[in-house]
Amino acid sequence: MTTRPVTRAGQGTSRAPDRRRWTVLALLAAAQLMLILDVTVVNVALPDIAIALRLGRGELPWVMTAYTVCFGGLMLLGGRIADRYGPRRVTVAGLAVFTSASLLSGLAQDPWWLIAGRALQGTGAALLSPAALAMVIRLFPGPDRAKAIGVWSGLAGLGAALGVILGGVLTSQAGWRWIFTINVPVGIALLVAVPLVTRGRPASEPGPAAGRGQPGPGTPGAGPALDISGAVLVTTGTGAAMYGLISAGSSGWTAPSTVTALAVAAVAWAVFVLAERRAVHPLLSVGLLLRRPVAAGSFLMLIATGLLVGGFFLGSFSLQRADGYSALHVGLVFIPVAVATVAGAHTAGRVLSAVSARTVATSGLALAAAGYGTAALWPHPAQTVAGLSVAALGIGCCFVTAFTASLTDAPAAEGGLRSALVNTFHELGGAAGVAVASTIAGAALVAGHPAASAFRAAFAAGAAAALAAAVIALCLVPVVLRETGNGLPGH
Repeated sequence: MTTRPVTRAGQGTSRAPDRRRWTVLALLAAAQLMLILDVTVVNVALPDIAIALRLGRGELPWVMTAYTVCFGGLMLLGGRIADRYGPRRVTVAGLAVFTSASLLSGLAQDPWWLIAGRALQGTGAALLSPAALAMVIRLFPGPDRAKAIGVWSGLAGLGAALGVILGGVLTSQAGWRWIFTINVPVGIALLVAVPLVTRGRPASEPGPAAGRGQPGPGTPGAGPALDISGAVLVTTGTGAAMYGLISAGSSGWTAPSTVTALAVAAVAWAVFVLAERRAVHPLLSVGLLLRRPVAAGSFLMLIATGLLVGGFFLGSFSLQRADGYSALHVGLVFIPVAVATVAGAHTAGRVLSAVSARTVATSGLALAAAGYGTAALWPHPAQTVAGLSVAALGIGCCFVTAFTASLTDAPAAEGGLRSALVNTFHELGGAAGVAVASTIAGAALVAGHPAASAFRAAFAAGAAAALAAAVIALCLVPVVLRETGNGLPGH
């Protein structure tokens, strides 16, 4: 007698495909974590890099912001490319670019070589991240999608915190170049594993055609035309804004370099808005940003990432330059900050089904203000780490709340775009956080032995920004609860 395989969910023949898609998620999550780690992994190593490559004050922040500006500015274009050529192809291409750029950065011999490598890393990340997320969304329909997206969104805070710890360990034990070259073996392993595991899966195929005259489904090149001009405009505007903020710290707000850069940013963004309104296949429907849930989620992600990355930036310099900590010591003392970020995200994920997103966001930002205020009032290593840990607890809450708020009224066809938009603000927030922190900290960043109080103004500004953001969130974030059944928001 022949025994038929059991086909109920989670049993029999369904187990292998189910295990395989969770394996795909694990591999893609590892790739995404590598991208997020590279936002903050250079924080602790920056003093060593500055000495080795003779980085000036104007070049110093660009080691971080060149990556985040390209990552954030080009991410929407990366999503469009994934729709057109298939997420599997674009994931592999992004991995190849990111891995090669990591090697280039690790071999850098002068400041602009390193900055160019970081920019190329950001370009690879902008291809990889939205394509990998598109694969996750297609692989996990129904209730399992909420679990998969939960894993994905949790990487935002965890990766930023782990980057500082990993940067400290590698810089002290192996040298600063290893914070980049460690990506090479990991990237090569993923380049082998991802194509093998995803071969033949539906998530590997190009999306359906969108628009008249486009190739059919399953055909390479299917999907809307690529808005290259829009991507160039938004990246130019963002890069000019970051340069203007950095220039303000070194040359003053009225300096020609500052005023010119900020003017270029304003013009580029204005032209981008006009161009997107007229484009047949726009990179971004500008009207989407005016919808309250999307505006709320984008705002929360921008301010939360800016506070977290800016705090790591200030804390790393304060502890190393003012208090004499080694890079390894800094990485180790930041472990409580990493734990607090994860705890905040986990707590928010559990309470959002009973407590409104507005309440969670406001409370999280209030905690961030209290933490930054602690670091500003008591410039001592223990108080600095304790303050940043309290801030990270609140910031972790904001990361999860940002996704919940932005997806409040999202139709199925728009959920991926909104998620990509919020992720874009994650990268831009990191760039803005470093730029503003470096502007306010000023000369303390390049001084040989600054006083701990030299960073007080920058921490105080972070506290004020978090407090102002809490007030804005009280008005902007919608009152929404996340349904426990499927993980999506509901009223």
